[in-house]
Amino acid sequence: MSTPNGRIWFITGTSRGFGREWAVAALERGDSVVATARDASSLDDLVATYGDRVLTLDLDVTDRAACFAAVERAHEQFGRLDVVVNNAGYGQFGMIEELSEDDFRAQIETNVFGAMWVTQAALPLLREQGSGHLLQVSSIGGISAFQNVGAYHASKWALEGFSQALAQEVAGFGIHVTLIEPGGFSTDWGGSSARHATALPAYDGVREQAAEARKGRMSAPGDPAASARAVMEIVDADEPPLRVFFGDAPLGIAEADYASRLETWRAWQHVAHLAQG
Repeated sequence: MSTPNGRIWFITGTSRGFGREWAVAALERGDSVVATARDASSLDDLVATYGDRVLTLDLDVTDRAACFAAVERAHEQFGRLDVVVNNAGYGQFGMIEELSEDDFRAQIETNVFGAMWVTQAALPLLREQGSGHLLQVSSIGGISAFQNVGAYHASKWALEGFSQALAQEVAGFGIHVTLIEPGGFSTDWGGSSARHATALPAYDGVREQAAEARKGRMSAPGDPAASARAVMEIVDADEPPLRVFFGDAPLGIAEADYASRLETWRAWQHVAHLAQG
């Protein structure tokens, strides 16, 4: 068993994007990383550069048994886990009517159950050591919703819900939970890793509106490499946040969305009273 001095990270989805940048940043500062990907050969360069401070593992997060085995292998290698990052996921595009059952189920299997399995596998180890930090990669789409990505929103809202409950459940064990909610970043989320439902011509106009609206609400895409500095500040904090935005755009989106919700709830509060009897 290796006994490094720095933190031990377990990160899913490290082949590119946030996962890879955060893995490199952790390694650069002397930490050790268990880096997982569907094809771990994409991580060979990390092993060549950082040697035995990085352990690479093949992992499909939709495979529950594989998630538990990967976490156990990581613990065997390094003796503890300090930061567990549920980053693996993808974007499913399609209007609600366009989505097939397979489209929707696959989105939930990866973005929700994948994070759930890794979280459940890590928790007994974190409880036993009396410390740890779970970073759940959500999205501004975890608290708001827009056209053409309803399945993605469903997955991230589910992640937000179980993670907020989890944070309350494990605080007494010395375990922190943080939901990272990025806006637009130059990752592959909308590129080759994305999936697209079969389009219905009836929604062509709505699709155009959705594309224009997205341009309007998103500033210049953020740099995933720069985001690593933010992650390091979060994991180094004595009292890390439950939720944190990445990028300039999400706060304005959230403020407008929640203001609208409060206005509607207040306007219809008389119905709430009626319903109570």
